[in-house]
Amino acid sequence: MVASRSARERKAAVEAGPLARVKIDVGADQQFVYKVSCSTCTAKGHRPWSTYRPGGDNGFMAAMDRWTFHLDAQHPGAEAPCLAYLPEAQRRLHERREQRETGSTAEARSDG
Repeated sequence: MVASRSARERKAAVEAGPLARVKIDVGADQQFVYKVSCSTCTAKGHRPWSTYRPGGDNGFMAAMDRWTFHLDAQHPGAEAPCLAYLPEAQRRLHERREQRETGSTAEARSDG
């Protein structure tokens, strides 16, 4: 059985911890779009810091990874269940960066 949007939102909020505000919308492509915002940090002007990730690339994991990095960097003493996955989030980020670098290098070789 597929979980409802509100059930997914509640689960994500629990994982993200007390500093997070989690909202899940449905995008134009009918995929879930995950938005996690910080209740204490601001980004541009008065808007809260947030991450906004569509579901196509496993939006839940992408949003939670970015939120975990924010917590680790900006709120070092904070507690949240998602912080247990920080090593895996760092590994995924490293793999994405390596793929981008390898892809860029391969494209440059094929162009030349």
